[in-house]
Amino acid sequence: MNDVTAPPANEPGIWNSVFIKAFIVNMLSQYGNYSMNTLSSPFADSMGAAATIVGLVSGLFALTALIFKFVSAPAIDSFDRKKVLIFSLSIMLASFVGYSLSHSIPMLIVSRLLTGVGLAFVPTCCIAIASDALPSNKMSTGIGFFALGTVVTQAIAPTAGLKLVSMVGYNMTFAILGLLMFLTILFAGTMKVAFKPISRFRISLKSVYAGEVLVPTIILFLTSGVFCNVNAFLILFGKRQGITSSHIGYFFTVLAVTMVVSRPLIGRLADTFGSGKVIVGSMVFFAASFLVISYATTLPVFLFAGFLSAFGYAGSQPALMAVCMKSVPTARRGAASCTSYIGQDLGNLAGPVLAGAIVQSMGYVSMWRLMIAPIAAAMVITILFRYSIDHAGQKLPAPNPAV
Repeated sequence: MNDVTAPPANEPGIWNSVFIKAFIVNMLSQYGNYSMNTLSSPFADSMGAAATIVGLVSGLFALTALIFKFVSAPAIDSFDRKKVLIFSLSIMLASFVGYSLSHSIPMLIVSRLLTGVGLAFVPTCCIAIASDALPSNKMSTGIGFFALGTVVTQAIAPTAGLKLVSMVGYNMTFAILGLLMFLTILFAGTMKVAFKPISRFRISLKSVYAGEVLVPTIILFLTSGVFCNVNAFLILFGKRQGITSSHIGYFFTVLAVTMVVSRPLIGRLADTFGSGKVIVGSMVFFAASFLVISYATTLPVFLFAGFLSAFGYAGSQPALMAVCMKSVPTARRGAASCTSYIGQDLGNLAGPVLAGAIVQSMGYVSMWRLMIAPIAAAMVITILFRYSIDHAGQKLPAPNPAV
């Protein structure tokens, strides 16, 4: 069995040194990712791209992220996770160099594809390292705190990115984000992660797929395919409703600030009352947020939708990720993480393309409302499989302390 570093005896809680550094690296890398998720669509739109192309550019990174998941999972479970992380961060750095040099849609597409390669490794590796450092009885709470790094990026990245673009333009903004990624690589080099694989690297179905997490992965596919359209189309929809890009960016700020409270709270509720109830409740808020967006014509209404979203997808996603991590032994967390991110990558790839087609044929308002259907489907699946979600990992054998 693979061996990973457990929380040291003098650091029995959540906030041990390994967890903290994984938290910071994930936060910084996701800052760059969320910046591009927000900026790629208006950048493509500024070059005259149609709605379907805008959606394609927004979600295309998920294609290479999906393909390279077949490499990332066995790599994370077979090689030095610190080295894998640094290498994948370097790929993301290269993508930001590409963004800074982009002056056409094809160059932008190539850079988005390269981002996907890096994202096939970085979040999966970070969450595997962080999960190994968490006490098993505090997994949902720990993953909820871990997600706060993403919350911070969601609070800052969209609004700051849009303001920076207004000051220095898109290409210089991308160059600054590349500098941030370079600093992230330097910080990742200070991590101390012990890992002793006993098996050779091999790409196989078992190395990338954990059947134990299929149900939460399907739910993540449905919800991710819906939520990614906020990044892809909210700014463009806001413009058509008479709200400037810099102002609509406050939607993400309200979303993220509310998540500072909602995510740890939802994690504790999941550990106490079961993940199933928490996920179903989050879906109600998620559907409501999209309905509110469809009716929004003023900034306060958009901001209210952001508040609802903080208890919706933003609440259910870490709970679902925690279910995935609890469902498998430690040595299989790379595969479990990979499986869950494959579901999200498929959603991120299909969602904007489908939404873009709906926008072109039926308009933005219909698109926001039709996206409630996948949320309803996710809710039904959660209810049907609530027992397995609530009792994830309870039948796993106890870890061998000798390993």
